[in-house]
Amino acid sequence: MASSIVNVPFQAMKGVDCHYVGLKPSTSSKFSCVKTAIRVRSPRLFVVRASEKHDGPIKKLGLSDAECEAAVVAGNVPEAPPVPPKPAAPAGTPVVPSYPLSRRPRRNRKSPVLRAAFQETQISPANFVYPLFIHEGEEDTPIGAMPGCYRLGWRHGLVEEVAKARDVGVNSVVLFPKVPDALKSPIGDESYNDNGLVPRAIRLLKDKYPDLVIYTDVALDPYNSDGHDGIVREDGVIMNDETTYQLCKQAVSQARSGADVVSPSDMMDGRVGAIREALDAEGFQHVSIMSYTAKFASSFYGPFREALDSNPRFGDKKTYQMNPANYREALVETHEDESEGADILLVKPGLPYLDIIRLLRDNSSLPIAAYQVSGEYSMIKAGGVLKMIDEEKVMMESLMCLRRAGADIILTYFALQAARCLCGEKR
Repeated sequence: MASSIVNVPFQAMKGVDCHYVGLKPSTSSKFSCVKTAIRVRSPRLFVVRASEKHDGPIKKLGLSDAECEAAVVAGNVPEAPPVPPKPAAPAGTPVVPSYPLSRRPRRNRKSPVLRAAFQETQISPANFVYPLFIHEGEEDTPIGAMPGCYRLGWRHGLVEEVAKARDVGVNSVVLFPKVPDALKSPIGDESYNDNGLVPRAIRLLKDKYPDLVIYTDVALDPYNSDGHDGIVREDGVIMNDETTYQLCKQAVSQARSGADVVSPSDMMDGRVGAIREALDAEGFQHVSIMSYTAKFASSFYGPFREALDSNPRFGDKKTYQMNPANYREALVETHEDESEGADILLVKPGLPYLDIIRLLRDNSSLPIAAYQVSGEYSMIKAGGVLKMIDEEKVMMESLMCLRRAGADIILTYFALQAARCLCGEKR
């Protein structure tokens, strides 16, 4: 068995060349032989092999630092494992002179340890906000276009899903209600009913989990019989200021029930300032506003509208949501929302709009949120089911890209699944 002890100078016994494999100090301050090899050999240095297996820990000799150093000074340096041979290239590899490169970026990517050390973007469950659909029923109803997502019964399924998320470090949720058609109206007055679905769900969750951070959606589309985010005039125009008046009452109702962050997603002009003023007037200065600052009129929202049964009854939302072709316009919205008192700025959708996320990140000191919307989620799910992609790897890569672009938090339907992945759990 190889030894890890140090060779030290010794005076050979008369007539015998001894090779000492173990030394210990004697009472006369001389070294005595612990074990000798009978065969004569020239002095060699011991080899230290850290990778060699031993039955137990290697015993120390009890030598002092000075004695170990003296051995090295005398030339008895312990051997380490030999220099590893240069790996052979495949047969036929051309022999070329090394390029005179002063910088080779691959050097910092050559091992998992180095890659982890130099990783610029980190992601954790704390970065996720979990969107949850709720309804009045007791059973959880699968959403066909969003595999793995459900309309959760607010008294049971919602509480259970939040518990699962908290177990893996996701402690922020955003609630979206499926409102009964009978409660919808042209002016969306159910949106500020203090005993409505969302306020009841907030109170239930806060009673069960006081430290849970609850985001709410401020918009009229779940409550509007026309399916739009605002009040619709008879000529089809979405009324801005009148809608904002309703949104203020909705935000106050949600804050009264215990919401931590109200999130106007309607894209009405001036609504952030109006909501801030309304909240402050009612004593809710502590309630934050996450503004949907750059919400685009996107085709990626389809599965979400199925989940809430909130498709517009006519037309589209292009007169209030942003044109997907526009970039600079996002700065206009950013400056307005900042000046009106927004605490968080959100970009929706996420992955197709990484440039907008970066634009906001570079032009605002406020936290930036990204919404990985239902269409993004469903495409990854469908690709995974069809074995066209590795669902888990693509999921994590997409979330990392949103973080790299500048998002501090991500609203994602993958929140629970991704957090389990980060925590090392199986799906």
